[in-house]
Amino acid sequence: MSSTRVDLRRTVTVRRAITVVLLTAAWCALWRAFSVANVASGLLVSSASLAVGVRSDTRGGVRILPLLRLLWLVSVDLVASTVTVVREVLTPTDHTDEAIVAVPIPKGSEHHLLLLFVAITVTPGTAVVASESDATIIYLHVLHADRVDSVIEHVRTIAEVANRALPHAQGAPADFDDGPVPPKQGATP
Repeated sequence: MSSTRVDLRRTVTVRRAITVVLLTAAWCALWRAFSVANVASGLLVSSASLAVGVRSDTRGGVRILPLLRLLWLVSVDLVASTVTVVREVLTPTDHTDEAIVAVPIPKGSEHHLLLLFVAITVTPGTAVVASESDATIIYLHVLHADRVDSVIEHVRTIAEVANRALPHAQGAPADFDDGPVPPKQGATP
């Protein structure tokens, strides 16, 4: 019975619980409604995503002040970009100059890639459209190409704050194993 309890503690960590809550909130924001059905389906989708996603046995912890700063940055982005998009929709002339931008992200951000994608995409006017397989560069669709430098700087800031809020433990096993998987003994190719 104690081995089950230990396994459950490894599976249900504070970090994973916070991730589920944030993903569920993002799910509800995408549906634009916090209903019982949206929260329930958001919990289901986020839990399933974590269950089948890349696993890590690390315990990096959660830092509350950087996490609050991350939530503040995303909230301010949501309001500011919504105002910008509404202004674009309501003005008779089209001031958009759409572009796809390659944004290098800081080392360590690969551990928070899904959180980073949601934080960027949930704000109107920007969307993650792709990323490199090694998670060093993400590609964004932006509505205003003249603001590319500020968008790149802001994405880097969000990634760095996410890295501080949810640090990855040093010396922990890597999440990604790029090496070949050795065959089982006695197995034939």
